[in-house]
Amino acid sequence: MEKILNKLLNFKWIIMIVILAISLLFIFEMKENTRMETDLDEYMPENHPAFIYSDKAESWFNINDGIIIAIQNKKGVFNTETLDTLKQLTKRFQKFEEINKDDVTSLYTADNIVGTEDGMDVKRFYKRVPKSKEKLENLRKNVKSNEMIYGRLISENEQVTVIIAEIGDDVFTQDFYSRILKTAEASETDDIKIYVAGRPIVEGTMALLGPADMKKMVPIVILVILVVLFITLRSFKGTLITLGVVFLSTIWAFGLMALVGIPIYAVSTMIPVMLIAIGVADGIHLYSHLQTFINHNPKASKRIVVKDMLKHMWKPVVMTSVTTAVGFISLLTSEVYPVKYFGIFTAFGVMMAMVFSLVFLPAAIMIFGLPKAKIIDKEEDKEGHSHSKLANNFASLVIKNKYISIIGTAAIVILSIIGMQEIWINSSFLDKFEDTSEIVLTDKFINENFGGTSSLNLILDADGKKDIFKDPEVLKLVNKMQKDVDEKLQVVGNTFSLTDYVNRMNKVMNADKEEFNTIPDSKNMIAQYLLLYEMSGDPENLNKVVDYDYEKLNVTFQLKKDDSNAINSALDILKTYEDDFKKHGITMNYAGSGYKGLVFTDLILEGQIKSLILSLLTIIVLISLMFKNIKIGLISSVPIIVTAAISFGIMGFLGIPLSTTTALLSSIAIGIGIDYAVHFLEQYRNNAANTDDKMHAAQKTMAHSGRAIIYNAIVVIAGFLVLMFSVFPPNRELGALVSLNMFTSFVGTLTIMLVLLYITNVYFKKGK
Repeated sequence: MEKILNKLLNFKWIIMIVILAISLLFIFEMKENTRMETDLDEYMPENHPAFIYSDKAESWFNINDGIIIAIQNKKGVFNTETLDTLKQLTKRFQKFEEINKDDVTSLYTADNIVGTEDGMDVKRFYKRVPKSKEKLENLRKNVKSNEMIYGRLISENEQVTVIIAEIGDDVFTQDFYSRILKTAEASETDDIKIYVAGRPIVEGTMALLGPADMKKMVPIVILVILVVLFITLRSFKGTLITLGVVFLSTIWAFGLMALVGIPIYAVSTMIPVMLIAIGVADGIHLYSHLQTFINHNPKASKRIVVKDMLKHMWKPVVMTSVTTAVGFISLLTSEVYPVKYFGIFTAFGVMMAMVFSLVFLPAAIMIFGLPKAKIIDKEEDKEGHSHSKLANNFASLVIKNKYISIIGTAAIVILSIIGMQEIWINSSFLDKFEDTSEIVLTDKFINENFGGTSSLNLILDADGKKDIFKDPEVLKLVNKMQKDVDEKLQVVGNTFSLTDYVNRMNKVMNADKEEFNTIPDSKNMIAQYLLLYEMSGDPENLNKVVDYDYEKLNVTFQLKKDDSNAINSALDILKTYEDDFKKHGITMNYAGSGYKGLVFTDLILEGQIKSLILSLLTIIVLISLMFKNIKIGLISSVPIIVTAAISFGIMGFLGIPLSTTTALLSSIAIGIGIDYAVHFLEQYRNNAANTDDKMHAAQKTMAHSGRAIIYNAIVVIAGFLVLMFSVFPPNRELGALVSLNMFTSFVGTLTIMLVLLYITNVYFKKGK
């Protein structure tokens, strides 16, 4: 490898031109094919049983996520102005190409089931906007007496009404999102305020803010890295060349994504920050060695200096890059697409940063020249490395107090394990936004006035038993379950199913007496009610709650929160009814975006555990092979194990949940943290070969690699702290946690790992 790299120096201009030409092609590809994935369903694996069944159920009952448009008038909604606004907005949304006319529901389109002298009728609440006080009051009474509408489409304080526009998974675009907001805003007046919420709006806002966040973050991280690099390298040319390496690796990673047609997910927006922060590590170590050699050999030619750098540094650069890439590649164990692709393309970017560090960086040095030699102290190492009094003293202090390091590390790990018990998983997509953001406040407003903006669908399946959901005993059990969940859980705002239709029809057919707002005892009576509704109303409405043969039933639970705790609390109650339904040959299954979000988080946890174990074992094996010693492999894993434990412990103590973003933590911690150990071990091995004094080897290693590791840590920590400026709270949490990981990794490398190297006598037959 060293010979190949040295030969490439003869083609420095060709290397530069080829790399820059390919980079320009990738930039063109990014402009043409880069797109942001806005459909959160696309984050989930299509072949998972839960998603397969949910997709089937969604097609059976036309279950789609809805855009919720809330119209508020603090003077009340039962006035001509507000009702006309509701009517006009409903019509406008029905005309949208992306929205099916029949999938727009409001008080203007809703069916009112009423009793008549001839039996039962289904009619609209109003076609023409009522203007007289008498007609307005009559409408108000009709709404208030209809349990299917009051509290669902009209708030109980009668100040807010909603329009619900259901849309398909593949129709939401930025243009559509913009037109929705403009249409809503155009209808606002001094008295009328309009709010827009719903899962598609969350998706649209994420798609809008994601690229904007990336555009804001990248310049900040570049500026921070530029300043910190210049302070550490003390070379303007070295700083620019090192930044060139990370720019190229980032362009190639995103260029490859565009080339193979992989979209940018929310989590993908962090890849540039990752690669910029990680990619500078190799440059720092290369320049650190280069500067040391120049200081002691100021008259050496460029070729000799660069050859020496490649001779001593290509192995640790390759080893650190491979181990870092392994940390990210381990994310392939996840079934969650954004996490999987994040791992693949970040690993690719890391490997390209390695290639550019060993090819582009030396070529650039040959073209643009070496940094200036620095005046050094007369005290010089025989091997050409200057002593560092601080490094020597620190190494001596750590080794003399080795048992404090061991006991302290053990205590920290135990405390972290206690904290880990409190970790929870968050499936909420809304929690990715600030609590004070407009989208969160809008969602909160609608949840306060209605059943909830999130939903969970329970699918009751009788597997071929036709008309079972006309059976009074079965419908009464469904009704009981709905009331049970509604009464026991504050997070459940409303429930809706076929029972609501049957209850309403039984009531209106019995002179609107409240005692008849229940399921009748006769199966024939239920069948007659349903037939009457199909004849006088819109049978398509029933298709959303029951299938044609009445053997499958859809029960919708509206939730005021979209996190896993809310969904699990509802599932806990629902599962207590499994045995009761089994007696009737009915199985319980789940569908809809809320349930898929819950399964999604379970997959995140499962992938997290697999990734952590796989990356750790792989890195132990790799380092054992690289250094030809299993002890070295095990010792190198200690700092990153401690780092991972501290990270998850702090998450538990601070209540930071696992999400699609923070799930990346372990792989990042292991992938980046192991770099410090590899550089330290390589230098320790070289120093041990030239002395039989363990303390001397430790001090020399601390003086050489210790300084570079500290510089590396400072740059990486500074880079990740830039995530604190992100608009997404999970990104900020990740930035803070990764920065902490980098700090604990380098501290662990310079303390507990050094102690373990010392007491195990690795590379020394007899400890001295």
